Amino acid sequence: MSFGNAASRRARTVEATAACPCGSTATFGGCCGPLLRGAPAPTAERLMRSRYTAFVLGDDDHLSGSWHARTRPDAVDSASGPHWTGLEILDTEGGGVEDAGGVVEFRARWTDRGTRGELHERSRFVRQAGRWWYVAGDVLG
Repeated sequence: MSFGNAASRRARTVEATAACPCGSTATFGGCCGPLLRGAPAPTAERLMRSRYTAFVLGDDDHLSGSWHARTRPDAVDSASGPHWTGLEILDTEGGGVEDAGGVVEFRARWTDRGTRGELHERSRFVRQAGRWWYVAGDVLG
C-alpha cells in the first residue's frame, strides 16, 4: 500500500481551534486547514502533512488537487480503507520555499478492522508555478 493510493474511512470535519490531525503543534486552522481550503503549501513537508490530514478527513478534493497531473489517478476515492491514527515525519530532503523538488520520508500509523499497521514511505514532490505537488511515493520496509 502506498500513501498515494491509500484511503481514509469517511469524510469528517475538524474545528479550526482543534489540534491538527497531522500531529504538528499547531491548530488545524493554523496548519492544514488553510491548505485543504486551497492555500498553497509553502514546503513539501507542509503539503505532505496536509495530504495526511486529507486522508484522515476523507477530503478527496484536496488529495486529487495536490497530486501532480502526470501521476494522478483518474479518480481518488477515500470512502473505504484504514483509519489513520498518527503521522511521524522522519526526514526531508529539499522541499523548501525556494526548492524545485523535495522528498519527505514518513511513517503513518493506521487501524483497520482491529488490525494495526504502519506505512513507511518516501514521497516525492515538485514545485511548479509556485505550488507543491505530490508526485509519487516509494514504500519502505
